[in-house]
Amino acid sequence: QVQLVESGGGLLQAGGSLRLSCAVSGTIFSLVAVGWYRQAPGKQREWLTSIRQDGSSNYEDSVKGRFTISRDNAKKSVYLQMNTLKPEDTAVYYCNGGNNWGQGTQVTVSS
Repeated sequence: QVQLVESGGGLLQAGGSLRLSCAVSGTIFSLVAVGWYRQAPGKQREWLTSIRQDGSSNYEDSVKGRFTISRDNAKKSVYLQMNTLKPEDTAVYYCNGGNNWGQGTQVTVSS
């Protein structure tokens, strides 16, 4: 059974940085592509970025240049470094791997 556990969310002021982690278990991690998504109150869940098995990645335009996804195959984890955060980045952030979702971690950015 594939499990994903997000961590690292919190409350911070606009302009700050945060690093989210997604720990993956129950699968051969190096063979799994992982994506980060977020869902703001009253809005649909949206895709932000994905990292493939070979380490290549792509980003949604609104986070390109501010967010960076990375993976550590030895630690079976994927990270999301978020810089220059804005109030509109406030949401629950989820990771997805092999069509499995984590429980999410809340990020709140105050103005």
